[in-house]
Amino acid sequence: MNSKTDPREPGDDDAERAPLLREPREGLPEVTADAETLAGVIAALSAGTGPVAVDAERASGYRYGQRAYLVQLRRNGAGSALIDPIACPDLSGLDAAVGEAEVVLHAAHQDLPCLSEVNLRPKRLFDTELAGRLLGHPRVGLGFMVERMLDIRLAKEHSAVDWSQRPLPEDWLRYAALDVEILIELRDSLEAELEETGKIGWAREEFAAVLAAPPKEPRTDPWRRTSGIHRVRNQRALAAVRELWYERDRIAQERDISPGRVLPDAAIVEAATTMPRSTTDLAKIRQFGIKLARRYLTTWIKAVNRARDMAQADLPRPNAPGDGPPPVNRWADRAPEAARRLEAARTTVTGIAEEIVMPTENLLLPDTVRRLAWAPPETVDPDAVGAFLRERGAREWQVGLTAEPLATALREAEKS
Repeated sequence: MNSKTDPREPGDDDAERAPLLREPREGLPEVTADAETLAGVIAALSAGTGPVAVDAERASGYRYGQRAYLVQLRRNGAGSALIDPIACPDLSGLDAAVGEAEVVLHAAHQDLPCLSEVNLRPKRLFDTELAGRLLGHPRVGLGFMVERMLDIRLAKEHSAVDWSQRPLPEDWLRYAALDVEILIELRDSLEAELEETGKIGWAREEFAAVLAAPPKEPRTDPWRRTSGIHRVRNQRALAAVRELWYERDRIAQERDISPGRVLPDAAIVEAATTMPRSTTDLAKIRQFGIKLARRYLTTWIKAVNRARDMAQADLPRPNAPGDGPPPVNRWADRAPEAARRLEAARTTVTGIAEEIVMPTENLLLPDTVRRLAWAPPETVDPDAVGAFLRERGAREWQVGLTAEPLATALREAEKS
């Protein structure tokens, strides 16, 4: 689920809940969509003080890719601004105005890539979602955190709309402006809690790591993430999934449409498992009934036929190649000593996480724990374990909390 949104709790009673935030304090700003107006926004932002609250709206599920279709900002002394990044695709002037000021984002990993595309690249960060995780908050969606910490409710009914529409409806724009309206106040409350719990240093390390993270590498064999692919039992059917997936991706990119709106994953899996021989047979599959899918029936059947006629040597492997350990469910038989180490390591990490009130995955990534248990350092001591964790991207606060207990746990597991 998008961590900026929160489903309503069953039985919620509006009469007993916090008041709903309905209007921006200075009124709804006009959308900035030309160079002259953008220059005014830049001047106002430069004259403001303190952190800069930022949010971005994408058209996930509607458009291909994750570009921003609206950027919202707010700073004390400058008020709020709504910017159309399609009309104003270069926000480098805005980036210069922000300068070294702290940028406040919620779930920064979602917005930083699309902000970078328009040349808005924060130098300092406060991530309110990540702060909530480090503090052990039970739910870290923006709406829930605002209600819990500031006793204000945010409307979230427009969180999943098509933000690529033009013009954008006024109620959508109001929703977008309100998302940054109280972000700085939320930041201040979270910082106070981080200070009180002794976690502020950890948070600063995490925020710096988010900013320093390199762009994600393209996935190897992205077609293997097709929903329902576990139903595909043989290599030739896997080849059909692959061929259909790449055809769909090509069409989606050309038309700038979300791939799922061109052809659902369920359609790909059904065609791969039944291997129809004609467009007539293909059209009988229910999931091929959507308009765009029907338009490309000839393309789809050609993809299936390519898989049917493919040489055995060209068929995809049943399992994706990888550099990590095998699936954990095989460890007990293949490497029982590694299974013992993993159980000990997991128990140790879980215990520390419970003590500091934090999700285990924010203390150490599960993949890091698995790799450590599968192939620990030759010398299992705190220094060697710490070096292993750093190599896998662990921050110093994480190493400080876990290296010594993990070294002890791994040594004890070897003795059992």
